[in-house]
Amino acid sequence: MCTVGGPMADVKLKKLKTKRYKCLDCGNEFKGLGKRVVCPSCQSDNVECLE
Repeated sequence: MCTVGGPMADVKLKKLKTKRYKCLDCGNEFKGLGKRVVCPSCQSDNVECLE
C-alpha cells in the first residue's frame, strides 16, 4: 500500500534513520526523513535540521 502524507502504519520509525528538525515558521520540533521534509503541524517546508 502506498500513502502520501498519511501515517506509515507498518513501518517502525525506530529502525529508520530519522533526523530531528525544527520548523522555522511555527517552532515545532519533530523527527523526519526524506529529501523534502515538511512540518506535521503547519505543513511548511521551511525547516532546519538540528543534527
